[in-house]
Amino acid sequence: MDRRQLIKAGLALPLAGVGARAAPAKTPIYIGDMHYHLFFQGRAPAASNPLARNMAEGNATLVAWSLVGDLLWMGASPRGFVQKSVPKPGEPEAWFKRELARIKNHLAEQNLKIALTPADIDAAVKGEPRVVLSVEGASFLDDGMGRLQAAYDEGVRHIQLVHYIRNTIGDFQTENPVHAGLSAAGKKVVEECNRLGILVDLAHCAPQAVAQALEISKTPVVWSHSSVTRARKPDWTFPAWQARQLSLEGARALAAKGGVVGLWALRIDVGPSIAAYGDRLAEMAEWLGEDHVAFGTDMNGLLGPVLSNYADVRRVVEHWERRGMSEARMRKLAIENYARVLRTAMAGRQA
Repeated sequence: MDRRQLIKAGLALPLAGVGARAAPAKTPIYIGDMHYHLFFQGRAPAASNPLARNMAEGNATLVAWSLVGDLLWMGASPRGFVQKSVPKPGEPEAWFKRELARIKNHLAEQNLKIALTPADIDAAVKGEPRVVLSVEGASFLDDGMGRLQAAYDEGVRHIQLVHYIRNTIGDFQTENPVHAGLSAAGKKVVEECNRLGILVDLAHCAPQAVAQALEISKTPVVWSHSSVTRARKPDWTFPAWQARQLSLEGARALAAKGGVVGLWALRIDVGPSIAAYGDRLAEMAEWLGEDHVAFGTDMNGLLGPVLSNYADVRRVVEHWERRGMSEARMRKLAIENYARVLRTAMAGRQA
């Protein structure tokens, strides 16, 4: 039987570091999420799905709200999401500014604070909710590096370099490479993120771009969402969800530099249940070390998710508790690993 069959049979692999049922935590185990979406139209729009309530129902206190920087120029295809049009000069920046303003307005209405400093990260770990402003696909930088400083000034602290459309930064996983990894501009983006104190996110990056970014970055980076596979070396010709996986070799290289890999909640990949998701994340902790994995749900960005809200994510922690995972490991996977790399990136800011 393979792993998926074991889960279906109710015989999921034992969790790492488990013994007898774990004693209840003396203080709550809070939730961090490296990759969350909330849109202002379409399925479950912000108006009917307020973030504060969602976070409170699961005790989530550190959530990266990811603005999709190339949303207007991508669309669905039989292979998955693809580029459907080419933005005109200035359009990605204009979209970024409009959408960021809407996100900040929603947070203000919800009385949610934005994570701007290491002190904010410490507060989140202690149970005071903070939202990290994040961008998925930095196409707004195509018109110049100065936009990165402007994004920092607007509160952005987490930037994913590429997504589903071509930009001047580097190659992504679901299309044939054209930059041989990161472009010269892309390498400067990594350096400038380090200087400003912005966390670099390599999710969606092609393997060569990952390797180059790891060489350049002076602080740990993240792969905010997808999964780790040891069954294959992902290739851009694969179905999109398989192309989007990170090889075990690539994940271990990222972990060796202090980074963190997030697990998305895509049912076809992680399994059919909340318990299966918990087992998969625990398995990744065995492969990479307990300091190097985290939640990266991709909530509201997936078709067929196994986690729909932060109450579901809370049930993952409860599953770990029932299986006897140590409290220290649960806290790392649940929030502390993401908090650590965010704090480190922010603290690395140079005047």
